[in-house]
Amino acid sequence: MMPAGLLELGLVLLLALLVMESVAQPLQYPPSPRSDVVDDYHGTPVPDPYRWLEDTESEQTKSWIEAQNALTMPYLRSLPHREPLQRLLTRRWNYTRVGIPFKRGRRYFYFKNDGLQNQAVLYWQPTLMGKPRALLDPNLLSPDGTISVSSVAVSENGRWLAYGLSEAGSDWQRIRLRSVETSEDLPDDLRWVKFSNIAWTKDAKGFFYCRFPEPPADANPMWHPNLNQKVYYHRLGTPQTEDLLILERPDQPEWRFSVTVSEDGRYAVIAVSEAGPKDLVYFIDLQRPTQPNLKSPVQPLIDRWEASYQFLGNDGTLFYFRTDLDAPRGRVIAIDIRHPDKAHWKTILPEGEDTLQAVTLMGKQMAVVTLHNAASRVCVYKLNGELLREIPLPTLGTCSAFVGRRSQDEFFYAFTSFVHPYTIYRYDARTGERTVFHAPQTEGLEPSQYETKQVWYRSKDGTRVPMFITHRKGLKRNGDNPTLLYGYGGFSISLTPYFSVSNLVWLENGGVFAVPNLRGGGEFGEEWHQAGTKERKQNVFDDFIAAAQYLIDHRYTSPRKLAIRGGSNGGLLVGAVMCQRPDLVAVALPAVGVMDMLRYHLFTIGSAWKEDYGTSDDPQMFRALYAYSPYHNLKPGARYPATLVTTGDHDDRVMPAHSFKFAARLQQVQAGDAPVLIRIQTRVGHGAGKPTSLIIEEEADVLAFAMHHLGMEVPSE
Repeated sequence: MMPAGLLELGLVLLLALLVMESVAQPLQYPPSPRSDVVDDYHGTPVPDPYRWLEDTESEQTKSWIEAQNALTMPYLRSLPHREPLQRLLTRRWNYTRVGIPFKRGRRYFYFKNDGLQNQAVLYWQPTLMGKPRALLDPNLLSPDGTISVSSVAVSENGRWLAYGLSEAGSDWQRIRLRSVETSEDLPDDLRWVKFSNIAWTKDAKGFFYCRFPEPPADANPMWHPNLNQKVYYHRLGTPQTEDLLILERPDQPEWRFSVTVSEDGRYAVIAVSEAGPKDLVYFIDLQRPTQPNLKSPVQPLIDRWEASYQFLGNDGTLFYFRTDLDAPRGRVIAIDIRHPDKAHWKTILPEGEDTLQAVTLMGKQMAVVTLHNAASRVCVYKLNGELLREIPLPTLGTCSAFVGRRSQDEFFYAFTSFVHPYTIYRYDARTGERTVFHAPQTEGLEPSQYETKQVWYRSKDGTRVPMFITHRKGLKRNGDNPTLLYGYGGFSISLTPYFSVSNLVWLENGGVFAVPNLRGGGEFGEEWHQAGTKERKQNVFDDFIAAAQYLIDHRYTSPRKLAIRGGSNGGLLVGAVMCQRPDLVAVALPAVGVMDMLRYHLFTIGSAWKEDYGTSDDPQMFRALYAYSPYHNLKPGARYPATLVTTGDHDDRVMPAHSFKFAARLQQVQAGDAPVLIRIQTRVGHGAGKPTSLIIEEEADVLAFAMHHLGMEVPSE
């Protein structure tokens, strides 16, 4: 008779084999009817057979979503890796996370998540060592945690909190007001706010914000184009209908605005953007800090689309800006608004070899974060550009911008790396002393067990591209290591070292994690960004393909052990690369991707991306977009990798129809045995504000899918 222990083991193995056999069976995909829609683009007919999936409210689309999830969810739940990963991720995620503190009046404010809370809670305390007091707990606002805080701004005297609420991950937010002392809300309720900050006037009587017109009654506000944003001023205790209109440009419907009130309260500085990294700058002289004259005219300071400008602060009429004008890697300048012509502009910090990422004014000093080969370096300068000191960082990683006020002597910043969770530091501007404000304690993390190296490789055109590679020490480069290659490559966004619980779980289970700094990002300044835009977008895909080839050639991995992952513009990256080189990878994980490059600009904020992508309205750009658009470049008869597409039904940044149409066509053309699944999460958007519980579920699904199809062992717990 077989011993009980062996019998139990045998049953477990038998069950695992049955599960794996069921997973290996060919999938019966839900029907996705093809329509006869054909568009004419400058004389080229282009079929769009799944156009009907753009109507996300139709019964046909709703039925399709239900059918896809009915296929995907049981499949993912049946994977032997799935439940162990869920439990492991839950344990690893259960540690206290604290945001960077900021001070208003005599109070300190910061967000904190105790571990598994769906949303972080906003606290305040009277001193750094004082007793914390909860001010705003979004977990109490919805039973499933899908109402999140999208923005907060505390008045200068520390008495009033203005906060934005987002429901189901939408970019739309409602602004509410709350007394800091009593934690009670005021009746103020501002609607149709999107892509807006909140800028209090110094007298704490109100604030500037931006909103769009209410969409037409017959339009779906989720997908309606976001045009004609306006700047308003709201006074405490008044209805939104009485808000004062400050600035509108009906002749420029794609312009968007952001308002900053100078720390001295004298000026409201308005940044104007349209598409791409260039800005205009207007300002309002508020006259007296205690009683702003909001009827003062809006005055142009920079009225040509030449470069990016970020307002840093002012000394009276002397305004400081970070800009890339005549400096692709960035510099700091000063403009006296009494003499605004360029002949009087003064360079405070000239362009250097590294990319200028962030600048914070601290009294008569400025903390400057630069990127040296995509990793942070931090130095403190006098306001005349003289170097005072460099702040040492623990290892190759990322330092966030300093948070503080010019009237304060203390500042806070965070540091992270691929194996170091976000640690918050306090910096004394008078002495240069640094102390730890919060160091997280994470179960199972031993940074000394891992190593991160930076390598350089050649892309298709010979351009040298850097890549971070992280793995356990002692890794054998035998070509058999499961590897996750993550990329983005767009909108001047830099991918620098960062900590992720999901990546930690991947690493501790023997995986390699690689992040290349593709063209289109901002790691090496505006020239690097422009090299991956419009008709040069193929450079981004070539860089990613070359990164994969480097990992294969140097025997980190092999095509059967390689997975690629990216979200949003990174989802486009994954979609394009799997179309162009389906033989290169075993698993593709495109998330909330921009997949239909011919119609992206017709929905929500899509028109703002035209400086990176171009649009199909232009004949030349149509040809470039059509050549790589993932939805249009899936080929019948091709053998595509195992693919798990992920999106949210409330994603009003990248409309989920992108993912719907791509998945439907991929299921139709797939000639190989690898599965093509789409996971559609309800009541979530593009990613911001997603509840912790849903993040853990999604990561368990995605990692289980990747691990299973890369042949990885089931995680031990």
